[in-house]
Formats: sequence, C-alpha cells, structure tokens
Amino acid sequence: MHIKKNDTVQVISGIHKGKQGKVLKVFLDENRVIVEGINLRKKHIKPNQRNPQGGIQEKEASIHASKVMLVHNGQKTRVGHKHLEDGTKVRVARTTGEVVN
Repeated sequence: MHIKKNDTVQVISGIHKGKQGKVLKVFLDENRVIVEGINLRKKHIKPNQRNPQGGIQEKEASIHASKVMLVHNGQKTRVGHKHLEDGTKVRVARTTGEVVN
C-alpha cells in the first residue's frame, strides 16, 4: 500500500475533499485508512461504571485508501517505489523524486 501510519495525507474525492490529516491506522486487507479529523461518525454510548453519564462520542471512520494522496513537502504527490543500491526498497515522491520517510 502507498500509505503508512503517521503519513500526512490529503483527501482527493468525496465530501471531505481538500482536507488534510495524519493517518492513525491502516487496514491492509481492506485497503482502508483512518485519518485524524476526517469522516467523523457519532456513536451513542450507553451508561456504564466507567462512564456513568453515557452520551454521544465522535470517532473517525475509515475511508478507502484510493481517496487519499500523500502530502510531501507541502504538496500532494503520488508514491512510487525504488530499490536502493544496498537492496532496500523505499517509497519515492513522484513529483520530486525524493525519498519519503
């Protein structure tokens, strides 16, 4: 997958188009990601011993990985892969050719 945890991404389609956030979790088998502050859903919490008040909690829901692009040096870019001379495989920003952490 082209996106990893702690990457900064920008949403490129849908209701949240143009928003940026940090990737909190990646679901490789489903090809989905959870982005901080994007696609918030409300969950009704029943009162219990830990939370006697109960209430409504907002939580991020996952979005498909094809709807986000990596942000590198302030601009969104596609991600490529490259093998270095020592044999390691790294991610490369397609716009600049720089190695992405």
